[in-house]
Amino acid sequence: MNCSIVIRAYNEERYIERLLEGIRQQTLKDVEIILVDSGSTDSTVSIAEAFGARIVHIPSAEFTFGRSLNYGIMEAKREFIVIASAHVYPVYPDWLETLLRPFQDEHVAITYGKQRGPDFATFSEQQIFHQWYPNVSNLDQMTAFCNNANAAIRKKLWEENKYDETLTGLEDLEWAKWAKEQGHKIAYVAEAEIIHIHNETPHGVYNRYRREAMALRRIYPESNFNFYDFLRLTVTNILSDLWHAAREGVLLKNISSIFWFRFVQFHGTRMGHRETSLITPQLRETFYYARERKKKEDEKRNVEPIRYNK
Repeated sequence: MNCSIVIRAYNEERYIERLLEGIRQQTLKDVEIILVDSGSTDSTVSIAEAFGARIVHIPSAEFTFGRSLNYGIMEAKREFIVIASAHVYPVYPDWLETLLRPFQDEHVAITYGKQRGPDFATFSEQQIFHQWYPNVSNLDQMTAFCNNANAAIRKKLWEENKYDETLTGLEDLEWAKWAKEQGHKIAYVAEAEIIHIHNETPHGVYNRYRREAMALRRIYPESNFNFYDFLRLTVTNILSDLWHAAREGVLLKNISSIFWFRFVQFHGTRMGHRETSLITPQLRETFYYARERKKKEDEKRNVEPIRYNK
């Protein structure tokens, strides 16, 4: 399969070279790289050009997540569009192959892959990655959940329905919801693994969950997140994180981040919700609830990982 890879970026010189090097080492060589840059002032663009990427510019004042994707996909020439954040990088050289393989089923509209954090990620962030991206693939999942940090779509379906340019986030969820309503499938591919770097301050975490909650309310007008939800989910997720950290012998070095991360996560979520009603149970579980997992959950594949320079 051939594909175009669309990467959204703004001042990502610290991380983007590793992503582009990982793409260069893929077993799938017939790829087109498109960088959608929203006004970077560092060397992001020059690094991407050195790897042969085509640059699409979007003024920072016009940026939304959906609009930047639409800009990039509009320029793409291939049948399948891989979408990757500029601050992710693939673990294995068959990342693209495994991410695209479910498209052999003509009913699949979207695929998305596993995400894990780097070693320095906060413990709670790692817990969320394990919660949202399990080790077992699901090639026809029930919910519309997916994530455009590591995903692929059919361009012909995008031509029928562009990404919503007015949302503050979750443009991937809104598009996946449309695809499900049209009778298409969403495939989760655990083997298509990337490392996702979220090196955020507490204020950054708050803003991320606030804007995503605002978008979720737009996509699902019946959604609600009240003060009781805030208290219950903050407490239960803190307790879950503390228990897992203690079991893994890393409690002392993570106890502070567990408290601040879960507080600002759900405080941001609550602030982002303005309407009162009920979200679907499946989606609520996907986004908010901690799940039991074993200490050594991740399994090593029988594929040699990419060796990156430090």
